[in-house]
Amino acid sequence: MPSTPLNARDQLLTDWVAQRFPGQDVLIVPASADASFRRYFRLSLPDGTTRILMDAPPEHEDCRPFIKVAALLAKAGLAAPRVLDQDLEQGFLLLTDLGRIGYLEALHADLSLADTLIRPVLDTLVRWQLASSAATLPPYDAALLRRELELFPEWFIGRHLGVTLADNEKLLLERSFKYLINSALNQPKVYVHRDFMPRNLMLVESEQVLTPAIIDFQDAVYGPITYDVVSLFRDAFISWDEEQEIDWVVRYWEKARAAGLPVRADFGDFWREYELMGLQRHLKVLGIFCRLKYRDGKDKYIEDLPRFMRYAKKTAGRYLPLKPLLNLLDKLDGQTEQIGYRR
Repeated sequence: MPSTPLNARDQLLTDWVAQRFPGQDVLIVPASADASFRRYFRLSLPDGTTRILMDAPPEHEDCRPFIKVAALLAKAGLAAPRVLDQDLEQGFLLLTDLGRIGYLEALHADLSLADTLIRPVLDTLVRWQLASSAATLPPYDAALLRRELELFPEWFIGRHLGVTLADNEKLLLERSFKYLINSALNQPKVYVHRDFMPRNLMLVESEQVLTPAIIDFQDAVYGPITYDVVSLFRDAFISWDEEQEIDWVVRYWEKARAAGLPVRADFGDFWREYELMGLQRHLKVLGIFCRLKYRDGKDKYIEDLPRFMRYAKKTAGRYLPLKPLLNLLDKLDGQTEQIGYRR
């Protein structure tokens, strides 16, 4: 831990590690942090092995969903952190260490490797979905879909832009929300990671074979089959040209059909649901990123608002029932440009 004075949580963490590894000189260094209250530390043990310690303050986070989904991933034979020790009362999990190379970093370092890196992820996603069982995970139901969408008017429009919608704008937004929710609910259902993107994948080599490992899976639910696919290719931190995106989505669709997953028989129908699911996610993320800034003091996510606005406008412009939403997004985007995305 750093030499600066420890706060109460850091001291608790240090004491917990000392109790779990008595008499050993364990080096504790930050491994990563995310948009929640969770923190991750790498523990280097005297024998040269490493572990990951998840710090999830119990007043803010519940470790039980993580433990449950980790078990589901293990049962499916997928690479993911394994829980070695747990202390739910204090909010600590001791996990296996998957290494230091994340997919996002690898892609940013060399985009020429994108196809080589992404193709194994398609197989991983299909295996994750094949393991699905109804009633095992919480349902991605209408109430949850709506709660997510409501983040957009509350945090992006109201808090970030300071805009009050007119009654007719509220009505068109409500109609758009219903359209997107109905599309999501009418899709075949599988396990949904809910943030299946390069930032939440690790590069692990096993016997010279590239194995994508899945992290940050504690919010998994049972819901629309396109959700994780669109999360992967319309990402918060990296974007692809549409030709490449379609190529990968077609490859996923073909693999899913061959494996017996309940994707639509016609790719055009699948693509439409994929895009509409993406729009639901993009509106949600526009709200979440603003909430992270104004409620949680995490400013860096604001930088990616333009990416998600582009995603949202592109999709809204392609479907006639969403043209009124496109007009509203155009208006809001103009307002955003006036105040700056980094307000």
